[in-house]
Amino acid sequence: MGNVRMTVAGTARDLCYAEMDAKYHIRPIRCSDNSAVARIIRDVMTEFGAVGCGFSIQDAEVDSMFESYPAPKAGFFVIEKDRTVLGCGGFAPLTDAAADVCELRKMYYRPELRGKGQGARLLGQILDAARAAEYSLCYLESLDSMSHAQLLYQRYGFKVHDGPMGNTGHSACNRFMILTL
Repeated sequence: MGNVRMTVAGTARDLCYAEMDAKYHIRPIRCSDNSAVARIIRDVMTEFGAVGCGFSIQDAEVDSMFESYPAPKAGFFVIEKDRTVLGCGGFAPLTDAAADVCELRKMYYRPELRGKGQGARLLGQILDAARAAEYSLCYLESLDSMSHAQLLYQRYGFKVHDGPMGNTGHSACNRFMILTL
C-alpha cells in the first residue's frame, strides 16, 4: 500500500513539473537576448557579492554572449517564459586545458525561476550539448555562497575538485567541480 501512495504522489509531482515545464522554454541564445542575459548575469552576481576583479561579471563577453559561444565547440542557452528571459547558461572550451575539456559557464537565473526544476532542465541540456560536441570532461567554478547551485551540480554527478583548472581568469572563485561526460 505504501508503494502505491508513493507512486501516486510521484505521478502527481511529475504532472505538476510537466505542466510547469510547458510554461518555460529552453532555447539557444539569440543576438537579441544579449542585453537581457547581461542583466541577469550582473544582477545575480551582485546578489551573491561576486563583483570586482576575479569574477566573471568583469568578463568582456558579458555584453555579447551570443557572439561569444560559436558552435560546434560552444553553446549558450536561455530559459524564457512568456518571451521573457529568466535564466541562462552555456559551455565552451576551457582555456589552457586539454581539447576535450569544456567549462560550464555563466549559469544564472532570476529569483522567480529558482526552485522550479528549470535549472536542472537547463543543466541537462547544456551537458547533452557538451557531450555532442565531443567533450569528455566538464569543469566549473563557483563560490561557497552559491550552495544551492552546488547541490544541483552534485545531483548531476559533479565532484569537488581540489583546485582551479585551465585559465578562466576568475581568481576570486573558491569552489571547483568536475564531471566526466
